[in-house]
Amino acid sequence: MQVRTAFDRAGNAAFRSLFNYISGSNVANQKLAMTAPVIQGSGASQKLAMTAPVLQSGPAGNGEPGEFVVAFVLPAGLTADSAPVPTNPEVRIRDVPGSLAAALRFSGNGSEAAFAKRTEGLLAALALAGLTPTGSPRFARFDPPFKPWFLRHNEVVQDVAETGVSGG
Repeated sequence: MQVRTAFDRAGNAAFRSLFNYISGSNVANQKLAMTAPVIQGSGASQKLAMTAPVLQSGPAGNGEPGEFVVAFVLPAGLTADSAPVPTNPEVRIRDVPGSLAAALRFSGNGSEAAFAKRTEGLLAALALAGLTPTGSPRFARFDPPFKPWFLRHNEVVQDVAETGVSGG
């Protein structure tokens, strides 16, 4: 789901609409399991399992509003073609092709400042490893908002070029 707001508000701005979708606000009234992570990055009803993480991507910087994409990951076995159709036109189902990515895990709050600091660390580690970043980094949250901040599992995820990578 795309939202226009500050980085620190993007996840909350989209969460309710996405959660409603997996709770049965879809044409099949089907409830889906929630999965993790929730991903934040730039750019008749069924209940679905919630997945974790929630992922977020988008421009990071200075607390200024920007365009962010916040996404849930559908449960295994569902595709863009087989998932129930959302009743909210702002919620969209799309296939995301697989990619090779590096991640830096961290605990604590998922503020814009924390994301920027960890992104810098991940990019430095990639440079040391001789890996080339591609695209924009994403922020992954694995825990619900009510979990104490010091127990939360977060990740910065950065796609990397597959050329020259062994073992894949």
